[in-house]
Amino acid sequence: MQLPKTFEDLIENANQLSLYQKLVLQLNKDFLLANINLDFHEDVLPSSLKLMLHETVYKLIQEKFTDYLNLLYIVDVSEKEVKALNGEDLLKLSEDVSFLILKREWQKVWFRNKYK
Repeated sequence: MQLPKTFEDLIENANQLSLYQKLVLQLNKDFLLANINLDFHEDVLPSSLKLMLHETVYKLIQEKFTDYLNLLYIVDVSEKEVKALNGEDLLKLSEDVSFLILKREWQKVWFRNKYK
């Protein structure tokens, strides 16, 4: 599996394989497990998904850091990848972490679909 390098690539792959809605459902499932009140509608536009996820991660980092760490654990985002990010600009960091979350959720959906 070749992991996408950008948000646009990820969404394009998901749409090509008709897995975008499953990606959204997986996000909802993991956010629910992390006790974070964010529920995406299945038909959410990719741009809205990106914006809402970015805002949520930004707020979690600023206001509820323990919940943020719990979310990363539940989603199973690579600690190595998170540590490799530049933490000086909180806005950029939250955007990068949002993409790591989406990328990991995409892996889960892709593997589940491929090996079902």
